[in-house]
Formats: sequence, structure tokens, C-alpha cells
Amino acid sequence: MSLPPDQPIFLERAAYRRRRLRDAARLLPMVTLAALLLPVWLMPATMSGAGGMIWLFGLWLVVIAASALLHWRLGRGPRAGDPPDAF
Repeated sequence: MSLPPDQPIFLERAAYRRRRLRDAARLLPMVTLAALLLPVWLMPATMSGAGGMIWLFGLWLVVIAASALLHWRLGRGPRAGDPPDAF
């Protein structure tokens, strides 16, 4: 089985980056859940009072910033010379 001569073997850089950004957007809720729960399970005494609140709101701000950055990068759309995504 061989590839057609007009098909590139690898993805273009722009398509590859957009797919990785979509993957990051899909993983962000799971990473957030792990970052929220792991310190509570590993260090319950530290996360019970003010330290826990600081961790919670700090994580909240980081997740808002990360999701805004991902939204901005994905919302720009492909540029004029970029090939269309296959998916």
C-alpha cells in the first residue's frame, strides 16, 4: 500500500499545532480536576484552611487564564495560506 503522490506524509505545521491545541483544550478539565484533588488527598492538613482557599482560588485563576489563551489561539482560525484540517 502506498500513498498517493499528491498526499504529504506528515501534517502541515499549522494543522498539527491546531490539533495539539484542541487536545490541550480537551485535557484541561481533567488536569484541573487532578490539580484540585491531588493536594487534598496528599496533604489534607495543609489544604484544610487558608492554604486550601489560596490553592483553590490560585488554581481557579490559572485555569481561567489557560482556557482564555486556548480559546484565543483556537478562535483565530486558519490563516490565508494554511491548508484545511482533515478532521
